[in-house]
Amino acid sequence: MPHPDVRAWRCQLIARDNGAGLSRDMPLLADALQRAGCQSRATGLPHRGRLAQWLTRLRWARKTPAFDVNLMLERIRPEYQRAARYQVLVPNPEYFRPQDSDALSTMDAVWVKTRHAERLFQALGANTRYIGFTSPDRFDIGVAKRHAFFHGPGRSGNKGTRALLDVWKKHPEWPMLTVAWRRKHIELGALPANITVLRDHLSDADYRRLQNEHRFHVCPSQTEGYGHYLVEAMSCRAVVITLDAEPMRELVNAGHGLLVPAQVIGKQDLATLYGFAETAMEQAIQRCLDMDAAHAERLGDAARAWYESNHAAFPGRLQEALHALCG
Repeated sequence: MPHPDVRAWRCQLIARDNGAGLSRDMPLLADALQRAGCQSRATGLPHRGRLAQWLTRLRWARKTPAFDVNLMLERIRPEYQRAARYQVLVPNPEYFRPQDSDALSTMDAVWVKTRHAERLFQALGANTRYIGFTSPDRFDIGVAKRHAFFHGPGRSGNKGTRALLDVWKKHPEWPMLTVAWRRKHIELGALPANITVLRDHLSDADYRRLQNEHRFHVCPSQTEGYGHYLVEAMSCRAVVITLDAEPMRELVNAGHGLLVPAQVIGKQDLATLYGFAETAMEQAIQRCLDMDAAHAERLGDAARAWYESNHAAFPGRLQEALHALCG
């Protein structure tokens, strides 16, 4: 049976405009849908109370659906379901709340960013399809690499930042670790001379320069919905050090990065949280210190090749998911 033509489909992207990962996901998904031939509109939501949800539900109650597909990022938004023919959830397992689980049966499909999430949502009985994802291309050919270390958790508390700082504090002989961490109300105490923590907002140009000039990006995520700060680092031809745990090792492997042995430290909604033993991280950092520039460049080139291949394939995976949705 021939595929239906989805190129003229109208897709509504629905997510909280949180100034972080979801705000980054919406334009990336919109761009990929456009490259797949679809139209899209992003509906960024503020923090929403019950009154706003009720008014939205009332607005669509008597209207013909204006969209072919609602793509709900991270959370299920029942008040928007009458706005489209098909309902799709694009979840982050670490933020899959009980109320979303209760509403999961109302989704026509769940499109997941990782194979790890694919198994989790298949186990819940959802019509699950792997689409992967992509990240912005942050590479700047004009910035020279330094044999230096960077950690960019943004505002997140799930990136293993405290544990990484604790390890670095024990090694005053290590080179500078630059950390861009804007998480509020976190007391770090006294830091040694070889740790610089940037707490204030950086311009996009300044942050991109940091991403490009550091050869090594230390990314010991406890969990990831996808892993933008890992993938952005790979787009910059950096060598990524992350945990040998799901889903981080889906993005980073020994062919283009370094994996640190991981151990389970807890749960967050559907996601398992991971940490690392200090000796394991020390060994990984020492491998980087001992690595010559040629080896590091080979790993960085392989990381960039992975990024380019994944980015190019993403629209095709979306198009196939749309075909499957109406098939």
